[in-house]
Amino acid sequence: MIRKTILVLCLLLGSQAALAQQGQSDKYVEGIHYHKIDQAPTATGTNRVEVTEVFSYACSHCNTFEPYMQSWKDRKPEHVTLNRLPVVFGRRAWEMMARGYITAEMMGIEEQSHIAMMDAVWRRNIQFRSVDQLADFYSGFGVEKDSYLSHYNSFAADSQLRRGQRDVQLFGITGTPTLVVNRKYRITSSESVPTFEAMLAVVDFLVAKETVALTTAGS
Repeated sequence: MIRKTILVLCLLLGSQAALAQQGQSDKYVEGIHYHKIDQAPTATGTNRVEVTEVFSYACSHCNTFEPYMQSWKDRKPEHVTLNRLPVVFGRRAWEMMARGYITAEMMGIEEQSHIAMMDAVWRRNIQFRSVDQLADFYSGFGVEKDSYLSHYNSFAADSQLRRGQRDVQLFGITGTPTLVVNRKYRITSSESVPTFEAMLAVVDFLVAKETVALTTAGS
């Protein structure tokens, strides 16, 4: 009980400091700088705030955005979890790459391979045209090619892909990169949020907002 109380107080103080650093709590306005996701989100049931990066390896803007995302990942609060959600948008090539990332995630090599895949596509101009090519690439990260192919073609990978694309629809995603905070708020580049730095500033604001709500509920 004492440990939980200390955790709540630490999160609350951190979130209040973050809001103070950003200025007034109404610095960013719903409907202008970010959008509320209409359908009720799924509660995480944890003392953590989730940030989801919605991306595609076929998206040049996602490649440009990735260094900003990596920098943010290094400085994010400890109670914030970063997830990635690859999109398909009904394109067969995008689906192959999305399932490729999901498979890497299932095998625990997504962190090592993520930037490498971006570099392979956008710096080395490698065009992945088959699952076999994908398996050759990912086998360079300490997994057996046959095991990768087995995971890629598994029911679990198929289910995760379908679940992810349902979330894409739920979140109202129409382009990438997009960021989602706690399955409640969507942030995209716009006239009011013109840079990647601005997108991440809105994310910080919403993370602080959600942390206050989390600590208030847990107090």
